[in-house]
Order: sequence, then structure tokens, then C-alpha cells
Amino acid sequence: MRHLVAVLFCFAVSANAFGQKIIDADEGIMSIHWRDAVDAIGDVAFVCGKVINVRDIGTITFINFDEERPARFAGVVFDDNYGKFPDQIKKMYEGKLVKLRGQISTHRDRPQIIVTDPAQIEVVDELPKTAKPKQMTRQASKDQLVVATFNMLNLFDEVDSPYFADETTPAKPRDQMENAARTIRELNADILALQEVESRGYLKRFRDVFLRDMGYEHVVHYEGNDLRGIDVCLLSRIPVGPVQSHRHVEFSGPDGRERKMQRDLLSITLHPPGKSPLEVWPLHLKSNSGGREFAEPIRLAEAQYLRQQLDQRLSADPDAQILLMGDFNDTWESPTLKTIVGSGPSALALPLSEAASKSLITYNEEPHRSMIDFILCSPAMAKQFVPGSYRTIPGGVKTSGSDHNPVVAWFQLN
Repeated sequence: MRHLVAVLFCFAVSANAFGQKIIDADEGIMSIHWRDAVDAIGDVAFVCGKVINVRDIGTITFINFDEERPARFAGVVFDDNYGKFPDQIKKMYEGKLVKLRGQISTHRDRPQIIVTDPAQIEVVDELPKTAKPKQMTRQASKDQLVVATFNMLNLFDEVDSPYFADETTPAKPRDQMENAARTIRELNADILALQEVESRGYLKRFRDVFLRDMGYEHVVHYEGNDLRGIDVCLLSRIPVGPVQSHRHVEFSGPDGRERKMQRDLLSITLHPPGKSPLEVWPLHLKSNSGGREFAEPIRLAEAQYLRQQLDQRLSADPDAQILLMGDFNDTWESPTLKTIVGSGPSALALPLSEAASKSLITYNEEPHRSMIDFILCSPAMAKQFVPGSYRTIPGGVKTSGSDHNPVVAWFQLN
């Protein structure tokens, strides 16, 4: 059974129902020198250094690492947490080498960590090494871009969210995460669209534990409409600009019913340095589970809405560079795909030969092995496609951590 973890410091190792370790509480968390805390604002980290002084001003105690005022970095303890410390804070930490754990926030543009429990501070004999990991080398040149899409198969944590029916889905086992990470490394994509991810926080934990050196500085994740909590999202080495979510938009389907996207459709603008911007639209359409007769009206409604959005965008800018990619949950010949692809000068392109499109497999489980994950291109983006670069990486739940094979393609940058 999944369980609720109330306080992070109450456990050292997370486990699923079978006792398999998921992710350790401190695994993948950076150790940084206090001078570098300004570069990690928003992240959870171990901030290391020597405590120069401890200042108690009554309602707040500052654990300072330098003599400046305001300090360039400080641990901050509010008076309602004083009783948790077994001795005076000044006596416990002043002049000591420490590792201070927590989320780095700011006050008056200076980084700080709010300390609510003495377990966040460890006195050490020597400071740990704080070198940043060497970044993995890109496989493409500066004028090329590698993009990929991968359905992660339930990247869920072990914590029960009270706001989603995630208790119906067990936490993703450690071996599946390791295999998925190995597959992502093989892709070595600059832009990676993902599906079936529970939360932004857990995606960042997955990145920090398994993909720390991949250079995925930018994480895009919005909560979608799925009742189980699976979302579409993005990892990117390329700087991210405006992001539009379609979660709340209502639209009519062929049957006249008002609907919303079952998950979400994101429109993400990316800015390759020195190059023209491009847009990535990650999506995950509803599956045909429960019967096609039930799913088809929903899928066609989403497909029509998606095509309308494309028509509006390409009518305003025929040269817009758009990549629509993800898990379409249907084959190339289906009404859903035909609706989305469209026709005429604004039709999307699948940069594959007909023979290749029939031979590739992205859903890898029997008896439904087929190609249902795609990278589709707007007319302008299709011109940038590097011939022969569109491929999948075959796998399975036991080898690549997912029942979907990822799809990858290369593009030339303007």
C-alpha cells in the first residue's frame, strides 16, 4: 500500500509495497558552498561552510556564514521552533563546520534556508567536496537540435496525494527508473517531452538523481485534468519562454458535448541561443481503454480542438516552427491522427517514409504493438528535419522502464 510521508526527515529510505527502494531522501541533492547558494535559489541543497556567528534578535536567530549585513547567506530560525533545539543555537553551531539542508529561498535578494528542525543542520569535521558534475556532451552541433518524446509509464512517487486518485497507481520501481534514465541518456536529446509524470517535484527529483549531468536545467510541468494525476511535461537544455496551458478551455466535439482536454495540451516556446524560436506542443491523448466506442468521441473532440489551435497559429504565422509530439494513443491511419495532421499547406508532416512508418513500434506490449507515439512537424519545421534521423529505441518495461518506446529526431536550426 502507498503511504503518507508527513515529514521528510522521518525516513532515510523510501520503499514501495514490496520493500524495493525508490529514491533515498537525500539522494541526488547537491552539496554546495554557501557562496554558491545564490545560484541554487528554489532548489533543495546541502549548503556547506563555517558558521561565523549566530545572532539572536529575539524572534529570529540568524546562523551567519559571513560578516556582511545582510549576510550573503544565512540559516534562519524563528522563535516558534526554538524549543526543538536541545541547547542554545549559538552554542551548538557558532564556529562549527556544518551542512545545512533545505530549500534555498530569498530575503531582500539574499539566499537563505529556513530552519524548522535541528535535523536540518549537521556538524561535520570537514566540508564535503562541492564540485558540480561535469555536463554530458551534446551529440548535435550548435546548429542542430535533437528532440524526443517518451511516455515514462507512471513516474509516481510513494506519497499519497489527497487531491488525485494516485493511490490506484503504485510508485514507479527503482529498476524501472534506472532503465528509463539509461534510455534517456541514449537519446541524449536537447528537448525531451514526457508523459505520465505525477508532479513537477518528483520529475526534478528523478532528474537530479538519475540525470544530473544531462544539462536539463529547464523543467516545464503544469497540473493537468487527469484524475489519476498523470501530466505532460518537458525537460530542456534550451531556454524556455512563454508557456500556454489549455487545461481549462471548453470545446464542443462531433457529438455536440462540451469537453476539456483529458490531460492537457501545452504550447512551449523555446529560444535556442542565436537562433529562431521554436514551439514544442507536448500532448497525451486519451487511450482507447474501455472501448473505442466510448473513447472515440472524446479523442475526436480533442483532435478537432488541437487542429483548430494549429490552424489559428499557422494562419497567423505560416512560418511558425512547431513540433507536436507525444503519445497520441492511436495509429497513423486513425481518424484522430488524420484530423490532427490536416490537409493542404498547413498540414503537419511525419518525416518518415511510408515503409518506415509501418515498421516502427512505439507501444511495445503485446497484443497491441504499434506506432502510436509521434513527432509531427509544421511545414516550416519539416524543412529543418535532418533526413534519416527519425527513429525509436526499442525496449520494454523490464529493459527501458516503459511500455512505450521513445521517438527521437534531429532538426537543423535556422
